Amino acid sequence: MAIAQIKNLQRRLANLEEEAEAELNRACGHELWQSLGFDALDTMEDSDRRARANYYYGQLQTVRELREALG
Repeated sequence: MAIAQIKNLQRRLANLEEEAEAELNRACGHELWQSLGFDALDTMEDSDRRARANYYYGQLQTVRELREALG
C-alpha cells in the first residue's frame, strides 16, 4: 500500500472511531462503558439503545483491531 493510501485509511479509521465513541456515549447516556467495556451494554434495559450500543461497540472493536494490524 502506498503511504497516501495508508494515511487515508488511518484518517477514515479515526473518523469511525470518533463516531462509534460518540454514539456509544449517546446510547449509554454516560462514558462508563469505556471503563466497564461490553458488560455495561448488556445491562441496558431499552432494547433499541442496547442494540445501537452493541453495533457501535462492534464497530469500535473492528477499528481498533484494524489499527493494531496496520501498526
